[in-house]
Amino acid sequence: MKFLISFATRFHHRVGMEIKTGFLTMLAAVSFFAMAAAAADKPVRLDVDATEAGRCLLHARLHIPAAPGKLTLFYPKWIPGEHGPTGPINDLTGLQFSANGKPVVWQRDADEMCTFHLDVPAGADTVDVALDLLLPSGGGSSTVRLLDLNWNQILLYPQTDAALKIPFTATLKLPANWKYGTALPVAAEESAFTQTIRFSPAPLETLIDSPVIAGEFFRTIDLAPGEKVPHFLHIAADNEEALEIKPEDMPHFTQLVKEANALFGAHHYRDYHFLLTLSDHVAHFGLEHHESSDDRVGDNFLTDADARKLNADLLPHEMVHSWNGKYRRPAGLATPDYQQPMRGELLWVYEGLTDYLGKVLATRSGLETNEDFRQIIALNAAMLDHRSGRLWRPLSDTTAAAQLLYGGHNEGVNRRRSVDFYPEGDLIWLEVDTVIRQQTKGKKSLDDFCKKFHGGDSSDPKVVPYDFDEVVKTLNEVAPADWKKFFQDRIYAITPHAPLGGIENGGWFLAYTNEVPPLLKSREAQRKYTDMSYSLGISLGSDGGVSDVIPGSPADAAGFGPAMKLVAVNGRAWSAKILRDAVKSAVTNSVPIDLLVQFNDYFKTYSIDYHDGEKYPVLERNPAKPDLIADIVKPLTPEPVADSAGKK
Repeated sequence: MKFLISFATRFHHRVGMEIKTGFLTMLAAVSFFAMAAAAADKPVRLDVDATEAGRCLLHARLHIPAAPGKLTLFYPKWIPGEHGPTGPINDLTGLQFSANGKPVVWQRDADEMCTFHLDVPAGADTVDVALDLLLPSGGGSSTVRLLDLNWNQILLYPQTDAALKIPFTATLKLPANWKYGTALPVAAEESAFTQTIRFSPAPLETLIDSPVIAGEFFRTIDLAPGEKVPHFLHIAADNEEALEIKPEDMPHFTQLVKEANALFGAHHYRDYHFLLTLSDHVAHFGLEHHESSDDRVGDNFLTDADARKLNADLLPHEMVHSWNGKYRRPAGLATPDYQQPMRGELLWVYEGLTDYLGKVLATRSGLETNEDFRQIIALNAAMLDHRSGRLWRPLSDTTAAAQLLYGGHNEGVNRRRSVDFYPEGDLIWLEVDTVIRQQTKGKKSLDDFCKKFHGGDSSDPKVVPYDFDEVVKTLNEVAPADWKKFFQDRIYAITPHAPLGGIENGGWFLAYTNEVPPLLKSREAQRKYTDMSYSLGISLGSDGGVSDVIPGSPADAAGFGPAMKLVAVNGRAWSAKILRDAVKSAVTNSVPIDLLVQFNDYFKTYSIDYHDGEKYPVLERNPAKPDLIADIVKPLTPEPVADSAGKK
């Protein structure tokens, strides 16, 4: 009995202690989650100092609300539009964490290199982060005169279930007298020895989707004066002369805005900003954003007709992405944060359709001519029709492996294939366009699909995911056909030849001429190469380096390979003219063409027994069919009319 009483007494005391301890634990948990919730509601403050951008260095300070305990921070890894884990983590330097003025120890995740783990000390409600970014290998984004700033490269964000919605307040300090352009709303500007821009609070998704360009030589052009929805062209350059747009070219940029909105019938941005960087010292590319585009080309883009022609579809392409890619997005690319791998199986829609529409809009707006459009289609068709890589790799695999192919080198690309969903997308969607026009007897076109799929009602930016079945369903609503089989045959199956149905339906056919077409001549002059792909079977760099060899061609049969270097033609030091003259001369004689080649430290002469002359792809008209291609590139809106003074 004594034992029982003693046990009961101990049991009562123990239960009481457990209840008390449990209650305190519950209070601590409630307190922790309350602090965590409060931290989640507070915005992350990001201050970027770009005053040393001229020496390719950015400084950033972040103030991240946090509760005591474990904290995981991410550096953005999978960047929308880049279709790969391209966050330049190697360029992040000087990383330091602190709380309440004292250093906080951190550790990189052993498996995920863009993930950092910390222990936030008791009593702290904020973690302060200092970091720097080295710009040279982070995308070629700055010179002493300008800067292209992508926010994802210069921030960390905390792990949460709603990462894209984390509120950020950002400031940017620029060198004195620099101007800037961005779609990110501005709250205030402060100018002294430097200029500081304070941006309005924005969720992480909007911040990362809103790059900034800035520079000493800068101008902004209103492309839609008086219109309800603003559209701007911001230009940063390394020199003042590069900023000048010829008066006769200016209407094409304003026309682009009209044609794009007419094509889709609605928009999904508050305003739109082309961010155009003109420099020979930054990486040249385009990257889409919902309310802007990051477009980077050489400094002669506006002043040289050939340079402008070769990049005529860049701005149209990136603008189309506001509808196709940003608003309507493949489900596999609509990830909840920037760490989840993206699945690119529908890049033939995301990029392929965009590439096609970009070329159509470039032509409709007058940035390129109808002949330019046909020459681009011809060059793409010939290239893809000679791709030996298509004998083992379906187009769908190039979308699945996009993150590998974007970084692939040019040598041997014919056997490997590259991101062919761009140029092959041109051919496939051209065929879709012609089939719709034929099926509906000209009453409907791909434009109707675009309005139905990407248009709807105008709205602020948002993401509406889709899958393959919805693409097929919407096409059937526009023009009933077996669209599923259509795409299966062209994208998911091995196809020895390029899809030329759109060219043929459009009233043309692929042919070859012995005269270098004007567009190819411009490409060769601007990009410093010589294309003999469809005669000898080689393309050469300016130094004679063999960039690729067409399998089955005379050069391939002779033993040529990528990375060899052409030294001489028939005993004379090589040049593009001498090589082409030798190919011409061989038509009228039976003497092989002797090509002296260097490969590493070895030299060898290859004799190529070829006598069929030069061959360059072109489209030739088939008078038996209507010219649907001309209908496709016809403007949807009236073009500006020149007055007696020549102004538009």
